[in-house]
Amino acid sequence: MMTKNKTSYSYDLSIIISLLNEAESLPELYQWIRSSIDGKYSYELIFVDDGSTDGSWEIIEDFATRADGPKVHGIRFRRNYGKSAALYSGFKAAQGEVVVTMDADLQDSPEEIPAMYAKIMDEGWDIVSGWKQHRQDNKLTKHLPSKLYNATAR
Repeated sequence: MMTKNKTSYSYDLSIIISLLNEAESLPELYQWIRSSIDGKYSYELIFVDDGSTDGSWEIIEDFATRADGPKVHGIRFRRNYGKSAALYSGFKAAQGEVVVTMDADLQDSPEEIPAMYAKIMDEGWDIVSGWKQHRQDNKLTKHLPSKLYNATAR
């Protein structure tokens, strides 16, 4: 009879937030995450600064020093390496049983995290994905390239 080894995790959730020049949105995102999941799970926030030049890093450092909030880790790239590299670094650092990725631009809703977490933990799903129903991106610079990429990938 084989038995599975139960891996020990430091947190229920690791939330990886990739960002580039998001100083303006970071405080609101931090509070939004906290109001959505504080008290429900043990969690860490992993901010991956992909070469910001606008003071984003200083805000992340401030979050990390707060005693009343979640554990905050910051990963800082000297220059912009792209979202894939940022997520890779975040996944390497993650210590949660479930990992959530989100952007820092306030278009991903932290309020969806409990439902996604339940799909994995209570219903046994391996992966859960969400999508933006009402995109607020610039249609020419974000929406069109995304549609072309997705069509090509299909």
